[in-house]
Amino acid sequence: MLAVLYDLHGNLPALDAVLADAERAGATRYVLGGDYAAFGAWPAQTVRRLLELRDARWIAGNHERWLSGDVHDVPPGPLVRPALAAQRRSLDADAITRLTSLPATTQDGDTLFCHASPRSDMRSFAPAVEADDRERLGDVAQATRVVFGHTHLQFRRPGPGGVELVNPGSVGLPLDGDVRAAYATIDEEQHLELRRVPYDHELSIAALEAQGEPWAAVIAGWLRAAKPVL
Repeated sequence: MLAVLYDLHGNLPALDAVLADAERAGATRYVLGGDYAAFGAWPAQTVRRLLELRDARWIAGNHERWLSGDVHDVPPGPLVRPALAAQRRSLDADAITRLTSLPATTQDGDTLFCHASPRSDMRSFAPAVEADDRERLGDVAQATRVVFGHTHLQFRRPGPGGVELVNPGSVGLPLDGDVRAAYATIDEEQHLELRRVPYDHELSIAALEAQGEPWAAVIAGWLRAAKPVL
């Protein structure tokens, strides 16, 4: 059984709950889909916990690319850059080196894993069909399923050319109105299941608020509502 974890965002209680659920489901392998540490109260601890997994393939998200110094497309405003700086202060040099050296994609059988889409770590797919789905998908002739994240919205739907598009949702910062941590499993017959796991999200909210930083207060609000709020 393969467990697929995306968009963890430094939320250690959510990660621990998901790993426990995945173990109960029979998971022995993992694909980790990027955005591991930023925006959370436990960035370093989350990375260390993931490093304990014996059989895990990691790919980079946009936050790992930004951590490497490629920040040309960081959104303006007071949220992302302070959170990025806080993440950098929390991680040691070895962790930063590992996170900034990750590949953009990995493949398992007929399933391609990427962060947002095969051609970008920022431009992702929506739950409903969009006119530029084909352009975002690019040439994935060797894949019948593409798994991605970035938007923190759990869904699956048909895509161009019969390719299945799957967003397993966010472990650490769900933004689809459901506060439970989200992930997916894929069994040996390639059957995929979208899963939700309750955890003590109030603990994660309190830990963010205790940071005393404006960016952390914003993310705490998102975590409480399970959607972006101003």
